[in-house]
Formats: sequence, structure tokens, C-alpha cells
Amino acid sequence: MHDALPATAQRRDLQALLPYLLLVLTMFFWSSNWVVGRALHGQVPPIAINFWRWTAASLILLPFSWHQFRGKWPVIRRHWLVLCGLGVSGVGLFHSLVYTGLSETTAINALLLNSVLPAMIICTSWLWHRETISLRQAAGIVVSFAGALAIIARGQPAMLLSLSVNRGDLWIALALPIWGIYSVMLRQRPMQLGALAFLQVISVIGVASIAPFYVWELLQGGRMPVDLPTAAAILYVALGASLLSYVFWNYAVARVGANTAGFTVHLMPAFGTVMAVIFLGEAVHAYQVLGISLILAGVFVSTSAGRRPGAAA
Repeated sequence: MHDALPATAQRRDLQALLPYLLLVLTMFFWSSNWVVGRALHGQVPPIAINFWRWTAASLILLPFSWHQFRGKWPVIRRHWLVLCGLGVSGVGLFHSLVYTGLSETTAINALLLNSVLPAMIICTSWLWHRETISLRQAAGIVVSFAGALAIIARGQPAMLLSLSVNRGDLWIALALPIWGIYSVMLRQRPMQLGALAFLQVISVIGVASIAPFYVWELLQGGRMPVDLPTAAAILYVALGASLLSYVFWNYAVARVGANTAGFTVHLMPAFGTVMAVIFLGEAVHAYQVLGISLILAGVFVSTSAGRRPGAAA
């Protein structure tokens, strides 16, 4: 009897830790997506990347998700408006705008704008659900945002003053509130629909929403090369940055809430720095170590903040 109590407590601890572990994996996959996106820049048009990424993800997911649709079509019809909103915002619009922005702006500007995402989720949560932020969460976002700035500015604050805003910056800035809307709308997703079936539905909706823009891109002369490196890149982002990441993100947001999950976005510049060292041969500098340390400290402070009962979906 006494042995069962510690085992139960351990299971509860693991269940409490699981959302944060999945969020870390999500940030890793999404960071690598930026690396792949930059590698495809100039070779594959931005809408084509997103269209084929989610088309491949939908086809891969279908054999695993089909059984979850049994008896669930009335649920889909009843919640079609929410599902359309999630598919258009989180699958169709957000990444199309990001890929478009990355084709016209610098990596420094893009990472700086992406670091504002947690604050954007908080603002959206307040506007939509009047969800407040604690002082500890506010402190965490300030610390982690400072870490992101340290990496982006390469330890030279004067670099931030010389940033110029171009059309690519505006595309990415437009994408940020759309992800905030997606994250907050996850509270309204039909829980009767299994995780895989839910992702299948919003994937198909997302692909359908950007299909007209993909056709327009083709008519403008945008073509995707048919070769092994391009196919491998699309397959990787379909599996990692699309399927696994969205399942992980959706589960974590349902468990800990959009605000808390949003703070972990600051892990992206940290992972990006590490991947640049490993895959691009860049040297490690003191400002990178400082930035990663601040980011991790900020994420820990923010995600360890106590939440009100019932605040999570």
C-alpha cells in the first residue's frame, strides 16, 4: 500500500512534466524548420513550401488518423467554424506569411520579430479570454526576451538601433498575431475529436485555404525543383515541424495554457544558435552562451509560475 503511493506520485510528476518536454521538442523542430526554410530560399517559392509541406503531412497522417473519424462526422459538422479558423490560421496563413517574410528579410530581423510571439499570445489571450499574466510570468518573458536580444544583437546593443524595417519584416509581423489567434482558439477545439483526427482536419483545411495562392504563384512563374534534396527537405518539415510539432503543441497548450506554452518560443533562437554551430561550423561566442543562459532561465521562471485552477483548457 505504501509502495503504491510513491509510484502514483511519480506518475503525477511525469504527467506534469510531459507538456514541457513536448514543448522543448516542438521548439527544436520549429527551429530546424527555419534552417530548412533558409536553405530552400531562392530555390522553392514560399507558398509552394507550405503547400507541399502540409500536403505531404496530410497524406502521411491519413492512415493513422482515419480510424478516429468513426462516428465523429457530426462533431466535425457541429464545430466546423472553429476547425476552419484553426486550419486557416495555424496551418494556412501563419507559415505562408513566415516563408514569404524570410524571402525578403534578414535572419536577424526575423528572429527578433519571432521573439515577440509570447507577448503576442498573451495579448490575444487577454483580448479573447481576459486571461491575466502573473508578475512571475512577466519577469520570465523579460529575462528570456533579453536573452533572445543578446543572441540577435551578437552582444552589441548598437546593432538593434541599426535594424531597418522592410517588407519581409512586415510579413512576419503580420504572421505573429495569427499564431496568437491559433493558440488561443485551441481552447475551443472539439475535444471529442482525437488528436490525430483533429490535426488531419485542420491540415486539409489549411491546404485548401492556400491552394488558390499556390495556383497564383505557379501562374507567376514560381516552380519547385523536383529533386532529392528538395523532397527530403519537404518530407522533414512535414514530419517534424508539421505532424509531431503540432501534436505536441496542441497537447501542451491544452495542458498548461497558451500563455505558458508561448514562453517556450524563446528556446528557438537558442536552438538556432546550437544548430548553426553544429551544421554551419560557426564558432561559439560569449554572447551566445549568455543569451542561451538567459533564455533558459526565463523559460524556467515563466513555466514554473503557478496558474489559477481551471486556467488551462
